[in-house]
Amino acid sequence: MLQLNFIREHEQEVVDRLAVKNFEGREIIRNIVELDDKRRETQKQLDDIQAQSNLLAREIGFLIKSGKNSEANLLKEKTGKLKEQAKGLEVAFESVKKALDDLLVRIPNLPHSTVPRGKSPEDNVVVLQEGSVVPVATTAVPHWDLTTRYDLIDFITGNKITGAGFPLYKGKGARLQRALINFFLDEALRAGYQEVQPPYLVNAASAFATGQLPDKDAQMYYVGLDDLYLIPTAEVPVTNIYRDTILKIQDLPVMNVAYSACFRREAGSYGKDVRGLNRLHQFDKVEIVQIAHPDSSYEILETMREYVSGLLRKLELPFRIVKLCGGDMGFTSALTYDMEVWSPAQARWLEVSSISNFETFQSNRLKLRFKDETGKIHLAHTLNGSALALPRIVAALLENFQTPEGIRIPEALIPYTGFEVIK
Repeated sequence: MLQLNFIREHEQEVVDRLAVKNFEGREIIRNIVELDDKRRETQKQLDDIQAQSNLLAREIGFLIKSGKNSEANLLKEKTGKLKEQAKGLEVAFESVKKALDDLLVRIPNLPHSTVPRGKSPEDNVVVLQEGSVVPVATTAVPHWDLTTRYDLIDFITGNKITGAGFPLYKGKGARLQRALINFFLDEALRAGYQEVQPPYLVNAASAFATGQLPDKDAQMYYVGLDDLYLIPTAEVPVTNIYRDTILKIQDLPVMNVAYSACFRREAGSYGKDVRGLNRLHQFDKVEIVQIAHPDSSYEILETMREYVSGLLRKLELPFRIVKLCGGDMGFTSALTYDMEVWSPAQARWLEVSSISNFETFQSNRLKLRFKDETGKIHLAHTLNGSALALPRIVAALLENFQTPEGIRIPEALIPYTGFEVIK
């Protein structure tokens, strides 16, 4: 959530920067400022009444001590009228505050100055590409056929157990999943991240704090009886570890990594885009989260980007890095890089990670702050990234390393899988 004072002090800048995200903000920002003016005026009236009431209370006390009860009673009547005025103002204040808060949560984060303008993924900017993007062969087999051929994933039984988008991994398919999870976690530990194992359900306060609510309410699985949400990513519970927290400056950056299952109701478009492992309702992911000093958060973002690039290099996958344009960015992000791997059988790029800097957008909701050397309190910056999401990594491994003898396993993964080829 944007800071209200920043909106007031930089109204036109906020409108201009929101336009990069194709968000028409002029009217809503003006309404926010006007509501805040009304809130401040109402608060001033309440403060004035409280001051008058305090003054009258002292005068009433003095009159009673002096035996001037009749005069004291007259002032008590005046005090009663002030209390009635205050009640009306308190109702008005809460009404204005609610209207103001309702508008504030509808405003997306401001994009960083380097975010390119654009409306769709076609306007994103490729900043790096490594590896060959030609098909393995003209007869390259898509991963959904390979999973059946080698008995790795049973989509039909998963559909029977739960429904579409909930695959059943088995045999070497299940072992490959576990190998990737352990590989990603071990790599993160070597890079200095501390592992945590978070809950898979969160309350509404946690989902609001990281920006899933109200923006992505329709995409989350909701457990009504308990008023809880299944997590769409480990970002939500891990970042909320630090909700309502004041960190010491020497503790920054905080670096956490977590494996979790992820749950998302929205399944995207139809056709090949959702076939096989392309888009699921339940999937596994390893997530990295950092809490950073505002002065170093963009340097850390580049470090996180390079770290994920290193994972893809170790997996020997062709990949590219894309800087998202304003129209393709998430609601909470100030700058996002997507990491994409090449699918030779589908002849297209598959997103496997988004690495984002949210600046103070999440921390403002989280009330996540740090104390500097002088004792002054500041909002921290939050960042996260997939490192990595498994389904499309598995799809890319199967499609890129298919051979007549079977599916070759990248050398870095062999100590984790215990086998070199899937036959």
